Amino acid sequence: METSEDKYLKARERVKELREFYNHLFSYILVNLFLAGINYYSNQWEYPWFLWVVGGWGIGLAFDALKAFRLNPMFDKRWEERKIREYMEKEEKQRWE
Repeated sequence: METSEDKYLKARERVKELREFYNHLFSYILVNLFLAGINYYSNQWEYPWFLWVVGGWGIGLAFDALKAFRLNPMFDKRWEERKIREYMEKEEKQRWE
C-alpha cells in the first residue's frame, strides 16, 4: 500500500521532471533567438544556418516533452502491466509442465 509519504515523493519527482523540461524549453527559446539575431546581423538571412540548431535541438526537446508529459503511446503503464501479467502467466504454466 502506498503511504502519503510515497505519494509526496512521487509527486515531487514528477514536478522535478516538469521543471527540468520547462527549463530546457526556456533555454531553447533564448539561445535560438540569440543565434537567429547573430545570423540576421551577419548575413541578413542569406543563409539561415541557425535553423540547423533549431531543428537538431528541437528533436531533443521533443523527446524531452514526450518523457516529461508521459506521452509514450507504445510503452505506457498499461502496456507494462499487461506484459508483466503475460510473463507471470507464462512462468506459472512452465512451472506446472
